[in-house]
Amino acid sequence: MSKMATDFNAINLSQGFPNFKSDPQLIELVSKAMMAGHNQYAPMAGDIQLREVICNKMECLYRAKYVPATDIVITAGATQAIFTAIAATISKGDEVIIFTPAYDCYAPTVALFGGNVIALQLQAPHYTPDWEEVKRVITTKTKMIIINSPHNPSGMLFSESDMEQLQEISEVHDLIVISDEVYEHIVFDDEIHQSVARFPDLAKRSFITASFGKTFHNTGWKMGYCLGPQELMNEFKKVHQYNVFCVNNPFQKGLATYLQDEKTYLGLGAFYQQKRDFFLDAIKDSRFKFIPSKGTYFQLLDFSEISQESDIVFTELLTKNHGLATIPISVFNKDQRDEKQIRVCFAKTEEMLQAAADILNGL
Repeated sequence: MSKMATDFNAINLSQGFPNFKSDPQLIELVSKAMMAGHNQYAPMAGDIQLREVICNKMECLYRAKYVPATDIVITAGATQAIFTAIAATISKGDEVIIFTPAYDCYAPTVALFGGNVIALQLQAPHYTPDWEEVKRVITTKTKMIIINSPHNPSGMLFSESDMEQLQEISEVHDLIVISDEVYEHIVFDDEIHQSVARFPDLAKRSFITASFGKTFHNTGWKMGYCLGPQELMNEFKKVHQYNVFCVNNPFQKGLATYLQDEKTYLGLGAFYQQKRDFFLDAIKDSRFKFIPSKGTYFQLLDFSEISQESDIVFTELLTKNHGLATIPISVFNKDQRDEKQIRVCFAKTEEMLQAAADILNGL
């Protein structure tokens, strides 16, 4: 869809990236690290100062204790962290439960290492998990469950009750959990991010993956990390060592200093909520139906009162004929289930959001 946006000179609300600049302070810190000579290999697990500040953040936010020397690895983005966690733990015949619509790296990576994906479809419009359904599909081959909250593409949040049920199920069936928490700081309306780290019995069997790119408006840096108990991270490092070995050193140095100011991430929810509210107010009189996103920088729009075309056809026509690129949700769903939903990214300037709203209002 981003290629189509370029080909047809369309406003691009499809791919999830901000169109505004990173904080100049962070850019300066990275530049200083480069000028100071931090341009050779970082330690395999990552810069120790950065690992320490992340572990301190986890303790302050979630009262979770992670050991910098053993429980964290800095990665080339969250996708590499997810890939590595799956590669380190999944073998031929293992079953992995995912919830669809799902980020599109989960299923192919499971398949690559011989695992079988058990996809459970979340039901529109609220996309809340059905834990009784989870229990019904678990077999002796079930090895892992992958969750994502705040959830891309729906903007749903897992509740405290959801996490407690996941904790119980994973303990009873001895499951490994991957918790994709790349939007942990982008939560709205005074909601609370229920990190796996808040639940001790769940955390001890879970990988947590996170993204600096999503957090600090620099997706092109491809910087993230993975946290987990030492026994899981030992396996993770065996793959990480021969996958990327280590990641960008000066970026790590800059982030280690930048993260020491908690305001750099604690204000993100309010920042993106203002953008969500601006956009939804701008399209409130359109023919689209929507439930305000609870987190991430994505919003789903229901176009069923506008067209009965498939969501793929609808998004193609919206790009080609109206100059606005979005994402069809069926591509993230089990069996490409089409519920007449499209995803827009509101991590954009108000000028771009208003231009997009003008197009949507005209449909």
